[in-house]
Amino acid sequence: MILLKQMIVLFIMMLVGVYCRKKGIFNDEANKRISSLVVNVANPALIFSSSINQEAVIEGMEFVKTFVLAWGMFGVLMVIAFFVPRILRADISEYGTYKTMTIFSNIGFMGFPVIDVLYGSEALLYATMFLIPFNILIYTYGISVMKGEKAGFKLRKILNVGVISCAVALVIYLTGLPIPVVVEQAVDSISGLTAPLSMMVIGDSLTKIDLKKLFCNVKMLVFSAIKLLLIPIVGVSLIMLMDLNPLLTGVCMIMLATPVGSMNAMLAQEYGGDYELASQGVTITTLLAVVTMPLVSMILEIVQGYML
Repeated sequence: MILLKQMIVLFIMMLVGVYCRKKGIFNDEANKRISSLVVNVANPALIFSSSINQEAVIEGMEFVKTFVLAWGMFGVLMVIAFFVPRILRADISEYGTYKTMTIFSNIGFMGFPVIDVLYGSEALLYATMFLIPFNILIYTYGISVMKGEKAGFKLRKILNVGVISCAVALVIYLTGLPIPVVVEQAVDSISGLTAPLSMMVIGDSLTKIDLKKLFCNVKMLVFSAIKLLLIPIVGVSLIMLMDLNPLLTGVCMIMLATPVGSMNAMLAQEYGGDYELASQGVTITTLLAVVTMPLVSMILEIVQGYML
């Protein structure tokens, strides 16, 4: 039920974007500015918010295991992402967008509420650890491939607002540095802009997309199957072999099973990627996730039964 509720919220936001385009409130220039606002202000605030709102932290070896697993998971996704556009026989201009869509899911707005309901607030501590590699990589690797560059990690590329936000957030998280209430409230308010603004911009893009044609797009359907079914089922099955904390395994399932994150479209808009393709990926995977996420959970329960 929580999953369906989150989907409905997402689509209402997208419909507001459609309305704004129809009424002339949105245009191409406005959308570029909004995308820039999300990438450079709202999402960095969301990164801060994830670190300052925790009443407890993961400590000791459990922290190390979670940290290593989070980075390892994204490392494997980067390897998979290298092959996905080649498997799909995508155009060279689409490579960067397919790569980022493979790696960066909607773990914040969709993943966190689902984790909270399914596994409780303790599991959110584990989920927060996945935001560290997510945000560092999306602001380095993500920007590089969207620009069509080789994914290097030169200092001038790394020092952007997203990565600096991650570094500061990590220090706050690990040290428990007290943050004034007024600052915390301001950060929370600004971070709340990320999801609605992102989805409204994507909703605007829907006015240019033929949904019937989108669901007949074999390439996008194959990508969706890889993203929503193959990767989470195979990935979590392998993670189960590690005999980890059940909460951590559950978090990994949600991290991998969520649809393409709206930040992919924002980055494409801001850094010259294929914005239309990214918007299509967000739209179709979000629609399909209503079915695929419960299906993945059910299949993995069967797999786990065979392992016991």
